[in-house]
Amino acid sequence: MTRTDAPWRDLPERYGPWDRAYDLFRRWQRDGTWKRIFEQLQAEADAKGLITWDVSVDSTIARAHQHAAGARKRGICRRSLLVASTPSLTTTASDARAAD
Repeated sequence: MTRTDAPWRDLPERYGPWDRAYDLFRRWQRDGTWKRIFEQLQAEADAKGLITWDVSVDSTIARAHQHAAGARKRGICRRSLLVASTPSLTTTASDARAAD
C-alpha cells in the first residue's frame, strides 16, 4: 500500500479491517520488524550471488548543498571570531625536547 501510494481503505477485504492492518504495519515499522525482514532477505540474496554491489554516482545529479559549494557567506559567525582571536601556541623543536 505504501509503495503504490494507495489509500489504506482500498486494502483487499481478505486482510481484514484496514485500520487493524495499518496498526500492525506501523507497529512492525516502529519495532524494526520490517528492517530485520529486509536485512534477512538481503543476506540470503547476497549469499546466492543475486546482488551486485556496484555503485555508480553520476556527477550531473549529485549536487552539494549551497553552503558546501562555496556560496557567498553573509556576515561573520561569532564562533569564528572567537577562534580567530584566540592566540595559538607554536611548538618549536626546543619546546618539544623540553616536553619530553
